[in-house]
Amino acid sequence: MADNTSEATVDKTVAPENPERREFLKNLPVLGIAWGAFAASVGVVLAGSLRFLFPNVLYEPPQQFKIGFPDDFQVGTVSTEFKDKFGVWVVRNDQGFYVLISVCTHLGCTPNWLSSENKFKCPCHGSGFYMTGINFEGPAPRPLERAAISLAEDGQILVDKSQKFLYERGGWDDPTSFLFFA
Repeated sequence: MADNTSEATVDKTVAPENPERREFLKNLPVLGIAWGAFAASVGVVLAGSLRFLFPNVLYEPPQQFKIGFPDDFQVGTVSTEFKDKFGVWVVRNDQGFYVLISVCTHLGCTPNWLSSENKFKCPCHGSGFYMTGINFEGPAPRPLERAAISLAEDGQILVDKSQKFLYERGGWDDPTSFLFFA
């Protein structure tokens, strides 16, 4: 009888197979993928939350800027080199200079200078403006706006877009809307 008891105790000390543990080990790659997806989604939410804390900043060009010396511009021409950077055209005629703001007065599109037709033409709805900025065709309700222009201390032309002059309010008669230069 003693022999039977020792065999029974030996059988109990041997660990029986545990099917639950094997199933867990088989599912380990699936669990890794699940935890990875969870971590990625938490990362996306965290990144979005952090991005929310920093505001969007719109860098606009300066409102006052120098465009060069008066001799750099030819009489009877429209300079389009400042249209993209500063949003203005510089016009020189026999009397001097003026600066037109390159925003259509209809819906705010940016017209183009057509030198062959000697006019500004808005591509959005077809408004047309003479070289002076006066509207003559299309739905634009009023002429283009002018910006303040003056001569800086170093002899360069200084444009100030923060001062706008409207034709219909008599703004074009203001001495700062035109730079007399022979």
